[in-house]
Amino acid sequence: MLLSKKRTYNKLVIGFLLFFITGFAIAQVASTNVITGAEGSLIQQAIDGIGIFLSYTGFANITFAHLIMIVVGLFFIFLAVNYDYEPLLLIPIGTGILIGNIPFVAGNQIGIYETGSVLNYLYFGVVKGIYPPLIFLGIGAMTDFSSLLSNPKLMLLGAAAQIGVFLTFIGAIALGFSLQESGAIGIIGGADGPTAIFLSSKLANGLNGSQNLIGPIAIAAYSYMALVPVIQPPIMRLLTSKKERVIKMKPPRVVSKKEKLIFPIIGLLLTTFISPSALPLLGMLFFGNILKESGHTERLAETARTKLIDIVTILLGVTVGASTQADVFLTVDSMKIFGLGAISFVIATIGGLLFAKFMNLFLKGENKLNPLIGAAGVSAVPDSARVVHVEGLKYDKNNYLLMHAMAPNVSGVIGSAVAAGILLSFLG
Repeated sequence: MLLSKKRTYNKLVIGFLLFFITGFAIAQVASTNVITGAEGSLIQQAIDGIGIFLSYTGFANITFAHLIMIVVGLFFIFLAVNYDYEPLLLIPIGTGILIGNIPFVAGNQIGIYETGSVLNYLYFGVVKGIYPPLIFLGIGAMTDFSSLLSNPKLMLLGAAAQIGVFLTFIGAIALGFSLQESGAIGIIGGADGPTAIFLSSKLANGLNGSQNLIGPIAIAAYSYMALVPVIQPPIMRLLTSKKERVIKMKPPRVVSKKEKLIFPIIGLLLTTFISPSALPLLGMLFFGNILKESGHTERLAETARTKLIDIVTILLGVTVGASTQADVFLTVDSMKIFGLGAISFVIATIGGLLFAKFMNLFLKGENKLNPLIGAAGVSAVPDSARVVHVEGLKYDKNNYLLMHAMAPNVSGVIGSAVAAGILLSFLG
């Protein structure tokens, strides 16, 4: 059965390649014939008409760069389907990459960068930073801050992970990016796609002499979010001992309903007073959580965490993917951004792990932390917390770290938004 499926798959791939190569060859020959201006019989005119038609097809306008990006889009979809890596993100983004790299003749209002095209209108939500706050609204409506409230000191781990943001900011400057572009690139270290898009839309959207780096920054941020299960475990094992990985933390205390309602109100006021520039993100995050915890707006909370966030995720993923047009995306700067993003994410993970070990120097007995939870300080919610939990179970099948890891994980969301606000205040 497996062999039969494999043969069918191989036939489909070979058929697709033959179709593609044949179409490309015919289009090139026919379009060349049109250029020579050959005229003659009705048959020749018919051939010329076919040539004109084919000259407008993707086969006649494709470049090697388009093929590279199409392969990248297919790879994203493959990761989502075959390995279940963030399918809700990678499938829309991967499909968007395919859409954005279908070759076309410029001037027909088709491409995402062509004024008046449908894709351009949808992309407006990315360029103006509209989609990220709506994503944060949904995140707030689905987030339970109980684990953070039961052990507030774990918020420090989310703050410590933000070191990746500021070190990458310095690294980007060293590689020749402007201050504004470097700020947008640095936020990739928070592993927070919406925050990265929001900040890059303000600092690196092609205005004020900056490059339009929204596409590379967004793709890098979402790529590393999806690859959390691949990137973080080796770092965890490298920086912790077997003895540390089996530390059992005391169960979190029960948090009252009143505490859960008061927290988003205080959090909204405190964080936005500290970083007013992050108001669109943090305001919507805590607003969503107030809807969830108030007990009187469940219908609104349900809409925010299901229908609304799903719709916005679709639009955001497809348009961000489509923004990776080969002529815009495949540049040396894009490759630098991907490299810096990887370094940023690794540094953020290391920062959280090492700070957890540092905190243990001052904690005794059952108050000690399992250092693995420090890796969840990045704001890839809830994937990073889930990876920490799975890694802990490998060394002790009765050591449940998920609830503990959620505390630095959700504080990482807040921390990355605050960091984005600080960068925007200084560089905007």
